[in-house]
Amino acid sequence: MQKHLSVLKRARQNKIRKARNTHVKKLIKTAIKNTNEKIESGNEEEARKSLTQTMSVIDRAVSKGIVHDNNGSRKISRLSSKIDSVKKKKS
Repeated sequence: MQKHLSVLKRARQNKIRKARNTHVKKLIKTAIKNTNEKIESGNEEEARKSLTQTMSVIDRAVSKGIVHDNNGSRKISRLSSKIDSVKKKKS
């Protein structure tokens, strides 16, 4: 490893940022999983509430640059369409 101070500092920063990013990505995956479980149960009302919470988590990650804009939009869109399909099945 290099002995330059700037390299050492950059390594420390990367370690902290990686830990933060992985934490936020785990939050996103957990929120999506919870929403999918509620969609599978067929309860549209609970699924919509869960979707708003999931959208909030994803939007925060997008605003911080942890997830790309299009990636976040795609995740939200897919969850929304799943909820709409549950609504159509009931009708």
